[in-house]
Amino acid sequence: MTAVRVWDLPVRLFHWLLVLTIIGSIVSAKLGGNWMEWHQRLGFFALGLIVFRLVWGVVGSQHARFTSFVRGPSTVWQYMREIKRADAQHTKRYLGHNPMGALSVIAMLAVILFQATSGLFADDDILMRGPYADAVSKQISDWFTKLHKLNSNVLIGLIVLHLLAIGFYYFVKRENLVKPMINGTKSATNEELQAVLPETARPVWLAWAVVAVVSALTYAVVARPVW
Repeated sequence: MTAVRVWDLPVRLFHWLLVLTIIGSIVSAKLGGNWMEWHQRLGFFALGLIVFRLVWGVVGSQHARFTSFVRGPSTVWQYMREIKRADAQHTKRYLGHNPMGALSVIAMLAVILFQATSGLFADDDILMRGPYADAVSKQISDWFTKLHKLNSNVLIGLIVLHLLAIGFYYFVKRENLVKPMINGTKSATNEELQAVLPETARPVWLAWAVVAVVSALTYAVVARPVW
C-alpha cells in the first residue's frame, strides 16, 4: 500500500468550514432571537462556500473535479449491488468519491445552495428578512420562506444519511473516510494507482484567486442588491 494525495487543501478546508457553518446555522435557527442575525451571516457564508466548490469542481485538482467522480446510472447501480457484499475485496474501490458518494456530494451541494438562495428571498415577518425579499411579491417571498423551512429538514436528513454512510464504511467496510479529509491522503495498491490518471497539481494562487472572485461576487449579491 502506498500513501497517495487525494484531497487537496482547498477541498478539505471547504469541507470542514461547511460542516461548522451548517452546524452554526442549525443551532442559531433553533435559538432564534438575536441569533438569527448570525443565522443570516452564516447563510451568506454557506452560499460563498458552495459557489467556491462549484468553481473548484471545474478548475481544481483531479479528485476535486466533478468529471472525475460523477458517473452514470449504470455505474451507480453496479456499485450499489457490489456494496451489499460483506467481503470488501469484491467491491471496487475508488480513491476519490465512489459513485454513491458522488450522489451524496451533488445532493448536498444542491440542497445547501437552494437553502442559502431561498433565504435571500425569505421573510418570516418577525426576525429575519432576506436582502431580496422586496424584489419579489409578498406571496413569492412567503413561498420561499416555506420552502426554506421545508428544505432545512431535507438538509438534516441528508446529514443523517451522510453520517450513517461514514459509520457503514468504517465498521462494515473497514475504511476510514474521515481521516483522508483531514490529512488529504489515502492508502492505495499499485493496481489502484495505475488505474488513476496522474495528479494534476493546482497552484496555490489559483485557489486564492477563486476565493477572491467568489468572495467579491457573494458580497455583491448579499450586501448590495441590484434592485
